[in-house]
Amino acid sequence: MTAESRQPTLGDGAGPVPPRPTGLLDVLSVAAVVLDASGRIVFWTPQAEELFGYTAQEALGEYAARLMIGPEHLEAVLGLFAEVLETGRSWAGAFPILHKDGSTRVMEFRNMRLLDDLGDVYALGIAADHTLLQRVETDLALCERLINQSPIGLALMDPDLRYLLVNPALERIDGIPAEDHIGRHLRETLPFPDVDTIESALQQVLTTGTPLLDQYHVARPPSDPEHDRAWSLSFYRLEDPGGRILGAAASVVDVTERHRAATEADRARRRLALIAAASTRVGTTLDVEQTAHELAEVVTPELADVVAVDILDSALACRRTRAPDNGPELFRALALKAAHPTAALRAADPPGDLAAYDGDRLVTLCVHTGRPVLVRHVGDHDLRRIARDAEATAILARAGVHSYLAVPLIAHGEVLGALDLKRTRNPVPFDQDDVVLAGELASRAAVAIDNARWFQSVRNTALTLQRSLLPDHPPNRTGLELASRYHPAQATSEVGGDWYDVIPLTDDKTALVVGDVMGNGIDAAATMGRLRTATCAYADLDLVPETVLQHMDKITCDLEHYIVTCLYAVYDPRSGQCHISNAGHMPPAIARPGRPPELLDLPAGAPLGVGGIPFETTTTELAPGDLLVLYTDGLVETRHHSIDDRLNTMLSFLDDPGRPLEETCDRLLYGLRHPEDHDDVALLVARAV
Repeated sequence: MTAESRQPTLGDGAGPVPPRPTGLLDVLSVAAVVLDASGRIVFWTPQAEELFGYTAQEALGEYAARLMIGPEHLEAVLGLFAEVLETGRSWAGAFPILHKDGSTRVMEFRNMRLLDDLGDVYALGIAADHTLLQRVETDLALCERLINQSPIGLALMDPDLRYLLVNPALERIDGIPAEDHIGRHLRETLPFPDVDTIESALQQVLTTGTPLLDQYHVARPPSDPEHDRAWSLSFYRLEDPGGRILGAAASVVDVTERHRAATEADRARRRLALIAAASTRVGTTLDVEQTAHELAEVVTPELADVVAVDILDSALACRRTRAPDNGPELFRALALKAAHPTAALRAADPPGDLAAYDGDRLVTLCVHTGRPVLVRHVGDHDLRRIARDAEATAILARAGVHSYLAVPLIAHGEVLGALDLKRTRNPVPFDQDDVVLAGELASRAAVAIDNARWFQSVRNTALTLQRSLLPDHPPNRTGLELASRYHPAQATSEVGGDWYDVIPLTDDKTALVVGDVMGNGIDAAATMGRLRTATCAYADLDLVPETVLQHMDKITCDLEHYIVTCLYAVYDPRSGQCHISNAGHMPPAIARPGRPPELLDLPAGAPLGVGGIPFETTTTELAPGDLLVLYTDGLVETRHHSIDDRLNTMLSFLDDPGRPLEETCDRLLYGLRHPEDHDDVALLVARAV
């Protein structure tokens, strides 16, 4: 009881007001009655009036037996009364009493003998309603059973948040005996790191009376320091019937299993999301380095703090045909990613570098066996088998690498390399679930890497073939300054049929040729090579352009089903004239100093291979400084833009005919080409001088 509750309160200036009932006796309305030796009532409390119905004036001086005992019980009561006075033994029990209203009510009695200072004998009777008392006793028994047998941890605390009572369940939950709780503050037993927040919230409960329910907390108790456990905490304010604050009650429910199930479910969702992300984000291009970077981006930071993707150099070169042995291996680092700034990056091989690892290194063991290598808790010995040298070992130790996992990159039964994973900031070591997840991600990425490496290999071979069929960079001719480009398709590995040529003729004349065999592949490249050879042969005969195209048309008709576009021009520096004939090809562009660039207006002509359709020759003047641009359709045609817009864009890049020709070629290619373009480009630029 606080000092405030012990003092009477003041009313509206009318004097002291008795405090409201605050105890169990007041709740029970316990009455006291004193009888003299003859059985007359000499003391009568207000509670007796409430319990029996008689006022003090009505009861005092009356014989109690006559006033409150029925005739059938009178003899028994007188005997008990005499026994208490004569022997001094107390008597307790339930007995029916007549109420003033005429009803009979069972009362619970405690009777005992009293002596005053003169030696006179009296009888004291303490009474309470038997039914009410039984209900209170039942409630107390029930509360005791519930508290002691409840699986929920329960505690009672005083207003200073010191323990008054704890039940066995709470002993089991926090691992502290009940007697060690009593008198201690809440913060002395709670294992939670946010105990200050909990105490502050509990003080609010005491102040406001608003319960704090189902507060979720995770910690490692002294009884189980190796594992996280979870509890749901609820706090309530305790008050007596008079509203006096007695303290607080706390309930603690161990929800560790629910927490672990929820954690596992969340972990499974995140892993599925990671696999789904890998399906869409890894392998978006047929580029080995890009695919490795995409894999590292997906894995970080969900699975590891530091990620490296290392490919066997022999596999990257598509020459690994033997099974891995136990010797050293040469790796090429393709990707390196960290979830946060860390010194561990300095211990890794930079992307693009080659690194030789002995057979006892863990990454080498991974590719030799084709199986994951898991080191849950990394020690000094393990670091020496992870790092490339002693310096890198020291760096990894300082960076806090405590768990390691390497999984092989396997595609179509061939080990391509390894996915190298380290944890530094994430305190949880790798486990078997991580091995399965990393293996799934590595498997998907390995297929993409395998496709990319073969694509690059085939594409490199195709480009080598294509370039071998094209002339070397043409030297300048009399009256002409020349530049050329061949740009392969970016989105396909197949060779194309585009070509250009610069053919010296008699009398300082020069033939300029650009052609495009429809389709792609080895057959298209071979057809292009044959037509280029034929063009050179007919050009040596010094024929007019339209005649050359007629001969070429006949040859093309004999080459199965190929359709070819071609533009053949002959420039004579002595006359300054350029004679041009077109076989269904894109019109050339001309840029003259001081005038806007334009497309030459030529008869389109039919493509080579149609057969029987004559060609025409058009003559145009080329003054010194004039720029003539011949190109194939891959420069201007796209799937998303109109051809007129693209041609106008091309002309905008020819705004300065005096610009160096190499720069002009670069501006055209890089300004008009896109990575997803599916056609190759041949470009020939000539300027009259």
